[in-house]
Amino acid sequence: MSVLNTQIKPFKAMAYKGGKFIEITDADVKGKWAVFFFYPADFTFVCPTELGDMADHYAEFQKMGVEIYSVSTDTHFVHKAWHDSSETIRKIQFPMLGDPTWEISTNFDVLRPGQGLADRGTFIVDPQGIIQAMEITAEGIGRNAEELLRKVKAAQYVASHPGEVCPAKWTEGAATLKPSLDLVGKI
Repeated sequence: MSVLNTQIKPFKAMAYKGGKFIEITDADVKGKWAVFFFYPADFTFVCPTELGDMADHYAEFQKMGVEIYSVSTDTHFVHKAWHDSSETIRKIQFPMLGDPTWEISTNFDVLRPGQGLADRGTFIVDPQGIIQAMEITAEGIGRNAEELLRKVKAAQYVASHPGEVCPAKWTEGAATLKPSLDLVGKI
């Protein structure tokens, strides 16, 4: 069953952020836009390239009022060790949530059965806690932070402009569509 257009479920997790361990709950997420960025495991291969890309674009997400939450089934202690030992991961300023109980991965339906690892799942969550977009990719397919930025901008635009939708490849400032009977068969 898809979690798209559903409310995020309650969770509580420890995270590593800015040299400290902090607790994050579902209540902390509400009231602002958020991206949950699941990945299989710390100290792996594709994962650090993705997280490094997100770290390089974090300021842009922050300017848009978006918090990034990276999540793996590792503990917050492992996140700290990875942060301390990897130049790429050291750039991360967003919370790195540990999910050793699989609660968050299960809530977002990305837990791999029998493996205890999360799939590569990306979820855009609006300020009401509703999942507006999701993408899940196979193990070897890395994601692109610039494309995610575009999708968040589209989600924010649609949320603030009722009755308008963003067509394929929409970028900020480009024309949108107003669905109507007059458009049927004319696009």
